[in-house]
Amino acid sequence: MTILVTGGAGFIGANFVLDWLAQSDEPIVNLDKLTYAGNRQNLAGLEGDGRHRFIQGDIGEVAVELLRRHEIRAVVNFAAESHVDRSIHGPEDFIQTNILGSFRLLESVRGYWNELRGTARDQFRFLHVSTDEVYGSLGPGDPPFAEDHAYRPNSPYSASKAASDHLVRAYHHTYGLPVLTTNCSNNYGPFQFPEKLIPLVIHHALQGKDLPIYGDGQQIRDWLYVSDHCSAIRRVLEAGRPGQVYNIGGLNEKANLDIVQLLCDLLDEQRPRADGRPYREQIRFVTDRAGHDRRYAIDARKIETELNWRPAETFDTGIRKTLSWYLQHQDWVANVTSGAYRDWLSQQYQG
Repeated sequence: MTILVTGGAGFIGANFVLDWLAQSDEPIVNLDKLTYAGNRQNLAGLEGDGRHRFIQGDIGEVAVELLRRHEIRAVVNFAAESHVDRSIHGPEDFIQTNILGSFRLLESVRGYWNELRGTARDQFRFLHVSTDEVYGSLGPGDPPFAEDHAYRPNSPYSASKAASDHLVRAYHHTYGLPVLTTNCSNNYGPFQFPEKLIPLVIHHALQGKDLPIYGDGQQIRDWLYVSDHCSAIRRVLEAGRPGQVYNIGGLNEKANLDIVQLLCDLLDEQRPRADGRPYREQIRFVTDRAGHDRRYAIDARKIETELNWRPAETFDTGIRKTLSWYLQHQDWVANVTSGAYRDWLSQQYQG
């Protein structure tokens, strides 16, 4: 048997594929459209590995025949447009991929699952990877997001992910499709495209550029090391109850400004500036983005109680591993930061 991973050349998807094949001989069919954030270089370590079959394609074009041919026993759906800032400037791509793409994938999976019989049908799973941003924003004293928290998405990105979550739920309740949904907090770690906060700060700091901070920098997120996220998904896929939602958090609420200042201090230790001055001098506050949510936090008691999962990394250990990876893989960063990437940064952070 084989699992199908969609979006498996992106940040979280590639980490999941690499971690899966490091711990299991079960093959993976990896489908990725290879948009700007999907990168075959993320999977370079799997060249020649017969357990990994890569297919360049769109989740909206997955045919039942593909699932049938590879005897897929589970689908793990990472494929999504996933950056809030980009969704503000160009929401249509998010609607097309996250809503219509998810719908068409669900339809193909439903057709395939209806063909299955016996144990193969009973054990089949569709795991949909989503985000805590579907729940909206929290106040300073509000309890963290639990699985039954009302959906209040505030950006085109989170609205499109909320819509896909609702479709997944509907396909379980209407058609009986054995689905699982995970809603994770902010991921960080190797292979993250340097438009997101942590790799952006590392990249800009080393180049002597400004380190842009939205507003006052006091937006709070729960930070989850990507390998912990991958282990949680494996556990949900293994033992989660069909139709259920599992929130996955890192148990690390941090303000954006605190993250940037910590990275500056770690860089002072590990890669000091040639002039000996602190990296904190490069911090610049820029106009806050439209509709910026103030705080996210995850209540992860359900996955801990039901599935005995907790994150293995603290923020201190995870951020040090992340920084070490980026310092050792500057060639990867150079390859993904194209002219189009630089143009986009200039547009996004001007002022």
